[in-house]
Amino acid sequence: MSLFKLGLIVNPVAGIGGRVGLKGSDGEDIRQQAFELGAVPLATTRAAQAISALSSVADQFELYTIAGAMGEEVALDAGLSCHVLLQPAAEQTEPDDTREAVKQMLQQKVDLLLFAGGDGTARDVFSVLSEMNAVDAMSVIGIPAGCKIHSAVYAVSPVHAGELAASIIAGKAARLFEADVMDIDEEAFRKDVVKAKRYGGLWVPQDNDHMQALKEGGVEHEELALQNMALTVIEQMEDDALYFIGSGTTPAAIMQELGLENTLLGVDLVINSELVESDLTEQKILDYCQKYPDKKVWLVITVIGGQGIVFGRGNQQLSPEVIRKVGINNIIYMATAEKIRRLNGQPLRVDSGDETLNSELTGSVKVVTGYDEYLLYRISV
Repeated sequence: MSLFKLGLIVNPVAGIGGRVGLKGSDGEDIRQQAFELGAVPLATTRAAQAISALSSVADQFELYTIAGAMGEEVALDAGLSCHVLLQPAAEQTEPDDTREAVKQMLQQKVDLLLFAGGDGTARDVFSVLSEMNAVDAMSVIGIPAGCKIHSAVYAVSPVHAGELAASIIAGKAARLFEADVMDIDEEAFRKDVVKAKRYGGLWVPQDNDHMQALKEGGVEHEELALQNMALTVIEQMEDDALYFIGSGTTPAAIMQELGLENTLLGVDLVINSELVESDLTEQKILDYCQKYPDKKVWLVITVIGGQGIVFGRGNQQLSPEVIRKVGINNIIYMATAEKIRRLNGQPLRVDSGDETLNSELTGSVKVVTGYDEYLLYRISV
């Protein structure tokens, strides 16, 4: 009996701009700027986390991948032999390398393709399959490694991607459905304008425990509900404490009530109801924590509608180092009751990039849902 054919493609620069506040990695200029700001590529690490979950079925599949950082390095580090299908044209990989890699996977007729990246990578995978009329010929699981992951083709976390792939390789039947491939205009995104567009669909396993849902867009929150939540947080703000206000319309209500400018898709620092600095990078957040070692630090975040994810989607500035510095007990969660209701009982999710931290973040948390109103809700990995 022939072995299961598993494909692996890694976009090494996916998410490179996240922690340095660039909100994406599209374009050579942005990637160069990210490196100049000290950005460290994380896509390879996240792909490795997914591959590590395949150890129990290592003798049941053949791995097909791309040379160097596009997959081969991850495979070898995991002790897996692999078939290398392509050598990228240059050390700095480009979208064309991803697209050519997908063509190679099609030629090998892989049973399942794992790819690490963000929405741009998902678009590249879809564009090739669509051009070749082969969307129905390949099933995929995305390993989340980008800044903006609106698409429903990604697993909740890298480990979830690996676990789901392992169960399929082991022979567990997987019902498939066509999940939306979404992407946004990064130039508009950097100006706090979200323009999301559906480009098509890819076939992924239907598994609510492992795969993320499509991010909701355009959901109208009642102005009064946002105001009430904001007032609850403001009334409890401590003097001289650092409040890092996370991205999204829900935390933005706090800034509006305080009469402060807000970076809708970034992280702002408020002390004593005054704006200290806007659109902070990971390093800037850590620098402020170090600058004020005796001050208490709080982090205010919200839940991504539809997905229920609180860390790891669009807020990579809030890295494991930042979360640990703030402290898991100093995180203020905000979400409208409607947003929680739409999760249909599914837990909140965390994908910080650090599995140990993810586990520490699990459990029941108090979510601000209105004026002096809270909901006890669980977080799971």
